[in-house]
Amino acid sequence: MAKPASTVTESSATEAQTPAKQPGPLLKAAAGPAGWADERLSVAKLGRANLRKIFPDHWSFLLGEIALYSFIVLLITGVFLTLWFKPSMAEIEYDGSYQLLKGLHMSEAFASTLNISFDIRGGLLVRQMHHWAALLFVVAMYAHMMRTFFTGAFRKPRELNWILGVLLLMTTIIAGLTGYSLPDDLLSGTGVRFVDGLIRSVPLIGTWAEFFVFGGEFPGDLIISRFYMAHILLVPAILLGLIAVHVGLVFYQKHTQYPGPGRTEKNVVGFPLFPVYMAKAGGFFFIVFGVIALMGAVMQINPVWAFGPYNPAEVTAGSQPDWYLGFVEGAVRIMPGLESHIGGTTWSWNIFVPGVGLMMLFPGILVAYPFIERWVTGDNSEHHILERPRNNPTRTAFGIAGITCYGLFWAGGGNDLIAVIFDVSLNSVTDFLRVAVFVGPVIAFMITKRVCIGLQRRDEARLLHGAESGIIVRDPSGGYEEKHVPISQDEAFTLTQHKEYLPLEPIRDGEGDGLRDGEVKAENRRRLATRFFYRDALRKPTRAELEAAAEHQAHGNGHENGHGNGNGHGELEAADDQAELESGDAATRSGTTTH
Repeated sequence: MAKPASTVTESSATEAQTPAKQPGPLLKAAAGPAGWADERLSVAKLGRANLRKIFPDHWSFLLGEIALYSFIVLLITGVFLTLWFKPSMAEIEYDGSYQLLKGLHMSEAFASTLNISFDIRGGLLVRQMHHWAALLFVVAMYAHMMRTFFTGAFRKPRELNWILGVLLLMTTIIAGLTGYSLPDDLLSGTGVRFVDGLIRSVPLIGTWAEFFVFGGEFPGDLIISRFYMAHILLVPAILLGLIAVHVGLVFYQKHTQYPGPGRTEKNVVGFPLFPVYMAKAGGFFFIVFGVIALMGAVMQINPVWAFGPYNPAEVTAGSQPDWYLGFVEGAVRIMPGLESHIGGTTWSWNIFVPGVGLMMLFPGILVAYPFIERWVTGDNSEHHILERPRNNPTRTAFGIAGITCYGLFWAGGGNDLIAVIFDVSLNSVTDFLRVAVFVGPVIAFMITKRVCIGLQRRDEARLLHGAESGIIVRDPSGGYEEKHVPISQDEAFTLTQHKEYLPLEPIRDGEGDGLRDGEVKAENRRRLATRFFYRDALRKPTRAELEAAAEHQAHGNGHENGHGNGNGHGELEAADDQAELESGDAATRSGTTTH
């Protein structure tokens, strides 16, 4: 007979242990240098703090990443092109593989561009990737800037980062102009001719500035080499510095986030930088790179061999600049002829005002707007929660009006093609655009503002009456209504989280105690601006209105057909009317409210 197994007591039991995981050979090799650096620079402490930094998650934040990754692709492809491109305007006879241009006299710059396109393995792919990446870089920057503007992400403490973004955009336009001109083909040479006209139109110093830039009369024999040095050294260095500071400020400051449950001005709801965000960002970089490579492989762009080498006596038929400079050329095309002759000199206002003036006005307005809005609101608090565009109708309307004006100028840059394609008079197109650039933005402003207010009314209806259920019922009186269901507290919080600014009444006589006349006038101007900005915006429901709405919805849910005047909201509408009467002049009182 077998003996029973002996009992293991706690004193004699051995606790199970999992052997420690041993680092792999790669980590072992890196342990020594990492330890050496940590002992001298405290890298581990710095890494622990920063790698766990939280970033919010929203698709619109990817717009800035697309711009950054496009810039990286530009640097990679630009290095490849630099190895083969010859920035020389010396004239040679072409003897390459493209038979249609063989024996034609051209600059070394154009010949090397043909060589890259036809004789260097992968050269055409890389060249087209470089061009597509440049366009995507500018597109992403514009989209990122518009997202920042419409959501109010430029507010304190991010005014400096907004200014850096504007500088980045303008520097990128300069980078695009200098790179676009390097092949010295007929199309890019026409663009350089346009720039020469802008420079020459500057009063008093225009001719001197032209000689300084081109090393003599246009086109000279130095402009390609000068553009080349600016394009591969000066402008990239400026861009790298601005991007480093821009991204550094984003990292240093708390990242903005959209309103929602649990999100306040003092926290960030999202994912840590490592490993979640870094994994997403790394994967997204390869997606952007792959899309640019696909575009470069299957979508032809800038076929310089079809244009031929630049000749100052020729102009490409239907020539158009890259889209990001089209608004300047459009403004010049639709500007009426206006010149002055002062002291033996000619002042070409029809070139200087729409060309140079617009290039200065465009970034000036962008830089000034955050400070204008802060002056209007008088709000000096920090903002980390973004605004929904509908909750600031005037700002959103201003943005759409600016986009409309930009688009009309852009259309002016192709007025000749519009006339040809639609078989209309070129003069008619130009005359229409001369009026539309002033009337169109005003119409766009009014329509956008009404749309935003309509969306605010829809949010108010969801707060007070609930969400539409899609169920239609008939009450005893024969009327029909759609049943509504209460929205969640999370959605209600999101719809009421924004800060509300009220229009202010002007200071009347005897009310400005302690203020000088000049200060009273300045304050009245600010208050007049608040009325323009916020007079038409809907006020958020009060606490009493929200509580009455919740009580009404709870009471209505217990009755199959509702009650009141046949629509299920009779008592609530009476309460709304009474609250509106009691707060009739509330919009004229100073201060802000938050819920």
